[in-house]
Amino acid sequence: MDTAHRDSYGQHGLTWVDRFGVFLSRRAIFKHVPRDQGLDILDLGCGYRAQLLISLQERHKRLVGVDFLICPELKSDPQFTFLESTIEQAIVKLDDGSFDLVLFISALEHVWEPVEVLRECQRVLRPGGILLINVPTWRGKFFLELSAFKLGTSPKDEMDDHKMYYAKRDLWPLLVKAGFKPSEIVLKYHKFGLNLFAVVRNNSGSIQREQSYSEKR
Repeated sequence: MDTAHRDSYGQHGLTWVDRFGVFLSRRAIFKHVPRDQGLDILDLGCGYRAQLLISLQERHKRLVGVDFLICPELKSDPQFTFLESTIEQAIVKLDDGSFDLVLFISALEHVWEPVEVLRECQRVLRPGGILLINVPTWRGKFFLELSAFKLGTSPKDEMDDHKMYYAKRDLWPLLVKAGFKPSEIVLKYHKFGLNLFAVVRNNSGSIQREQSYSEKR
């Protein structure tokens, strides 16, 4: 994620377009959140107000969020742990096999080295854990940029920070390179084809930490 882009999602409020998009994403996410109680959950790019983590608060014991800035009152809640950092810098500090569920919702498109970060997602997941990803598609690019650059109904800075848009043929090989098995990857277009949603299970059998991107630099 670009270190020059220092605003967290929702820090300056959400437009009606953004709120509608969040609503549709949440519907897709909740279909795939395990029904087990007390899961350890990591939300990469959780947003300023960590709304998704809050919606999971009652059922789960450990909730970790990562974003540039977090609403101050949330940081005082002992149920949450927040890392105010880039995703790339934060995830390499987390322990191997420490999460049951990793949420990567509308954030992968902001990352320069997606394979490296996805490899870290595989590392921090427990065997049998689930990674949920939402990314904008190439079809969505037109409408997102129209909303941001022409109509002013989405934040311009968010769109200017996009590094990539995705089709199934773009995201699938990145997940395989990161160590996930093809048989455990399910990709589906949603939001009228403007977004791609991935449900990825970590059934690799072992979790091995490779040299992270930050360590190579």
